[in-house]
Amino acid sequence: MTIGLLGFQTTIAAPVTLTGIGVHSGAPVDITFQPAEAGTGIVFTRVFEDDSSVEYRAVSSQVGPTDLCTVLGSSPARWIATIEHVMAALYALGIDNVVIDVDGSEMPIMDGSSYPFIEAIEQVGIVNLGIKRRYIRVVKPVRIDSGSSWAEFRPHDGTRFEVEIDFSSPLIGRQKWEGNLTPETFKQELSRARTFGFMRDVERLWAAGYALGSSLENSVVISDDDTVVNVEGLRYEDEFVRHKALDAVGDLALAGAQFIGCYRSYRGGHKMNANALKALMSDPTAYEVVEAPSSRAARVRAGEFVPVSVPELTPWFA
Repeated sequence: MTIGLLGFQTTIAAPVTLTGIGVHSGAPVDITFQPAEAGTGIVFTRVFEDDSSVEYRAVSSQVGPTDLCTVLGSSPARWIATIEHVMAALYALGIDNVVIDVDGSEMPIMDGSSYPFIEAIEQVGIVNLGIKRRYIRVVKPVRIDSGSSWAEFRPHDGTRFEVEIDFSSPLIGRQKWEGNLTPETFKQELSRARTFGFMRDVERLWAAGYALGSSLENSVVISDDDTVVNVEGLRYEDEFVRHKALDAVGDLALAGAQFIGCYRSYRGGHKMNANALKALMSDPTAYEVVEAPSSRAARVRAGEFVPVSVPELTPWFA
């Protein structure tokens, strides 16, 4: 069955605010999603105590460190970190244009998943802006390798993710999630999967200034004897790979546009996702920019999108 893709740009119907703490900073943070006009894209604005601000467009060229999370900006004093769960929610729901005001250095971790952001967006609703959406359509395979890890984009008639992990921990082992990405699939199969970590790594991370806000309320913690510490257990039997797939959705949203194709990875992570996206974007022969044909239909089959001429530096690469 061919799944229709949305042919028009969207935004949210009204502002919505969430409050939480940063999983790495441990600091309280408020974020507010603001509606935006067509062509704005996803924009993060960090507001400082002196009312100055810094703005980042959520595109690959603005990505900084990707060691433990995905960061916009390169200076710790000015960057915005851990954006992947927010970006996954926006991408999966098909939100093209929104401005996110944040008063700290990091997105709130909430419960460790994308579900709170999905709930907040659905609470205010989504608006069709009536302006055609442009997609990046993969037209030839692009692959990167790093040791035993690899990631690749392949042509596909829709948007699909195939993510596989392989941990030495017997609790996790080798797990795979694959599926065509739709709002319903994301909400049901990926959105509630939480970030996870090993108890044995905690002291090292704390010493390096990371995971200061991590707790059993926002992370799945694996003990030294390879059992889940959280009393409620797992939300999915294979929650670990589902969270990695959620992260991949959020990281690839930094293409700055929805993509038509299949993304596959083995033993990947934020850095692998970012490097695969850069490899795709750096090869103009590997993709084409397409939009819906002249039609009033809200949803269009992937094969019906038509190539369009765009400037060499399009907005989502800025």
